[in-house]
Amino acid sequence: MLQIESYSPEAQMPKPTKTAILVIGGAEDKVHGREILHTFFHRSGGSNAVIGIVPSASREPLLVGERYHQIFTDMGAKQAQLIDIRDRAQGEDPQYLEYLETCTGIFLTGGDQLRLCGLLAETPFMERIRERVQKQELSLAGTSAGAAVMGHHMIGGGGSGESPNRALVDMTMGLGMIPEVIVDQHFNNRNRMARLMTAIAIHPDRLGIGIDEDTCAMFEHDGWMEVIGKGNVTVVDPQTLSHTNQLDVSVTDPLSLHSLRVHILCHGDRYHIHQRRPLTPMSDEKSA
Repeated sequence: MLQIESYSPEAQMPKPTKTAILVIGGAEDKVHGREILHTFFHRSGGSNAVIGIVPSASREPLLVGERYHQIFTDMGAKQAQLIDIRDRAQGEDPQYLEYLETCTGIFLTGGDQLRLCGLLAETPFMERIRERVQKQELSLAGTSAGAAVMGHHMIGGGGSGESPNRALVDMTMGLGMIPEVIVDQHFNNRNRMARLMTAIAIHPDRLGIGIDEDTCAMFEHDGWMEVIGKGNVTVVDPQTLSHTNQLDVSVTDPLSLHSLRVHILCHGDRYHIHQRRPLTPMSDEKSA
């Protein structure tokens, strides 16, 4: 016999969204499965999502922003809007701040991370994003340059493919959304291991996160990071670092780093950024 449940307003309410910070290595799939972008869409509320797209890192913000606008609209977002900040004064625009209060997801596009920080750092707009992310009211995603800005310390530029040396990396301040980490994007695709190791030699109190293209490190509020996508996330952990000569040599001399821990993670792998440990299948079975 078919049972008809009685109506209750609570039963009709959408389930609360579990927010997260999605840090994307760049060049994510925008055409086929779009797994990473779909994950951000669902973590922003799915069909109830109100998404703000911030293309400030790009010198072609309308072109870049419109592409993501179309993608999230096609997925079925309730609303998606470009937040086209091209001047620091716009970071306190009442219209942008008002729309931000309705947002369930903010997406930072690629481009130039120095440009992005120059426009957004310490503006009322960016500070309100930080507050809402910390309160778990908002999912935040950044791709390429939008990923690089996530740490307190940021790789602003540099070279690749050499042995670690201080001339290889230009360090500056990021937006500090995940202050514990230093992010490098397009990682194995552009041979940036030496660059990230150099950054960690300079800031050994941080955790290095190298993210490949079409790959995402998704940070949960409980400290777990999960890998999504086709490539690897490389974790460089200096917690056991016993020696580096970075203060004693010139900027072009090679660096020594003793007892670094390196983890190579792929799709589905998880890592706890506070406990500094991966969740392996064996430990998963023991904890079950």
